[in-house]
Amino acid sequence: MLYYLFDWLDRSFDFPGAGVFQYISFRAAASMVSSLLIMLVLGKPFIRYMKNKLGVMDEVRTELGLEGASRKAQTPTMGGLLILLAIVVPTLLFAKLDNIYVLIMVGTTLWMGAVGFLDDYLKKTRGKAGLPGKYKVAGQVLLGLAVGLLVVFHPGIPSPLKTTIPFVKNNEFDYSWLVSWLGPWAAQYAWVVYVAVVVLVVTAVSNASNLTDGIDGIATGVAAVNGGALALLAWVSGNVIMAGYLNIVYLPNIGELAVFSSAFVGSTLGFLWFNAHPAEIFMGDTGSLAIGGIIAVFAILIRKELLLPLLCGIYLVEDLSVIIQTSACKRYRRRHKLPAGVQVPVEKRPFLMSPLHHHYQKKGVAEEKVVMRFVIIAILLAIFTLSTLKLR
Repeated sequence: MLYYLFDWLDRSFDFPGAGVFQYISFRAAASMVSSLLIMLVLGKPFIRYMKNKLGVMDEVRTELGLEGASRKAQTPTMGGLLILLAIVVPTLLFAKLDNIYVLIMVGTTLWMGAVGFLDDYLKKTRGKAGLPGKYKVAGQVLLGLAVGLLVVFHPGIPSPLKTTIPFVKNNEFDYSWLVSWLGPWAAQYAWVVYVAVVVLVVTAVSNASNLTDGIDGIATGVAAVNGGALALLAWVSGNVIMAGYLNIVYLPNIGELAVFSSAFVGSTLGFLWFNAHPAEIFMGDTGSLAIGGIIAVFAILIRKELLLPLLCGIYLVEDLSVIIQTSACKRYRRRHKLPAGVQVPVEKRPFLMSPLHHHYQKKGVAEEKVVMRFVIIAILLAIFTLSTLKLR
């Protein structure tokens, strides 16, 4: 909104300094600062309101014996509402609102935030169950379908069927190769495969972000790193010189996403101010589902979705740890015919507890150390992901 105001002032009255709003770099910086200020100014009042007025506390299973579980059970949740506010408001203020990429990201933020909020709300009104998993997955699938179809058919978006792939000489992957067996119809129907991939990516990353949100500061720390890396990838994709030098898909107007990504990084860092150990508030599914959806859709829009397994390696191993643990326990129960209610012995499980961060907690590693190590690994993965643009 401010972009249009100062553009009008500049054109109509030659208002001093108004022209600075034409620069994406200035608006991105202003977006990040605004996001941080929203978090820092509203953080304490929001925490007091959630604790004193609503009594919205996180559901923590104290019987699992995790470090600080009793304290965590008294920590207010739904802090994701503040994260959403700190993303959307600066974006609306400083971004060009006629940019389709910005509109998609704002819609993604609000949609996944609404799904997560419904889950958090039901947990407080109907007990620990919350929103059934199938409905959360349905929300993720609907988002994936909407984004996939919009990217494919919107006239202002270049064809998404060619995307960046790491470690390949020409750095490009064509989705039509996956349906090459269709012969001359391959190019015509490749979009179906692409949309299916988008649905898979959105669902997987959103769920993985939700699983990662388990101890103080881990989800926001990792998300801030991933968001920063994606912002750099968006910049090189929207710069014709850098895109040509790196031999990646050039996307006109994608640079406007720098304003959104700056707000995203600012919101996660600002939330970390209150979420670092010992956390004063948790983001809940309102924040974790939205963060995962944002990262997935952002990567899809800048044609870097095939880099996500590397960039979001923390999410991947967290997801895999749950899958491995669940599968192994089910197999053991069937093999030994354990009756309902009887737990699989700890020594027979692949991990002491899943997701993976809880495994290290059970091994006696301090919560703060687990978080910092995961964030350090996320930084290393982000650096390596950026380097793959030249490693072929």
